[in-house]
Amino acid sequence: MDMNLDMLLGIIEHYGYVALFFMLWLGIVGLPIPDELVVAAGGFLASIGFLKPLYAFLAGYLGVVSGLTIGYLLGRWFGQPILRILSKKKKMHAYITRSTELIKKYGSFSLCISYLLPVVRHVVPYIVAMGGMTYRRYALLSYTTGLVWTTAFYFVGHFFGKNMETVVMVSRKYGFIVLGVIIGLILLGLIIRWLIHLNKSCNTEGD
Repeated sequence: MDMNLDMLLGIIEHYGYVALFFMLWLGIVGLPIPDELVVAAGGFLASIGFLKPLYAFLAGYLGVVSGLTIGYLLGRWFGQPILRILSKKKKMHAYITRSTELIKKYGSFSLCISYLLPVVRHVVPYIVAMGGMTYRRYALLSYTTGLVWTTAFYFVGHFFGKNMETVVMVSRKYGFIVLGVIIGLILLGLIIRWLIHLNKSCNTEGD
């Protein structure tokens, strides 16, 4: 990871919501830091009161959606030339092959699955757009999955603090399993908070 967590937090602290948006929007061109960590950083800074929670979440999600939209439009307008250029790089050629296989196996739902695969999540939009997928279907699948993905990693930063970097790296390695555990822990944490708040409210009324 070329950019460490402290550097990332420093950039977001300096530029705020704009940094969150643009780092996720430009993730499609391969910034040297995982998208998951950018979203989690927003959640962490919101949890300590540096950013407003709703605005931090919206900046992250809108950045994700913007990146997805650009990927689709580039695929529709410049798909073949872009893939030819990318295929010349050995590492990118492997990602393109993996993305193509994913689409052949899962069709439209490869958009959902690709979120758990680094780099592949940025390549799949190009290819499905080249294949003629309508924007309406693309938006329905990718934006909805993007919302779940953004929510999950936003709360990773919120609940795990600076340990988020470890959680993100493990999630990138083990995909579905870790993401499922993360979502389960987040739901459990929210339920516990709600129960504590409910208990306090009952005690206050009893007094």
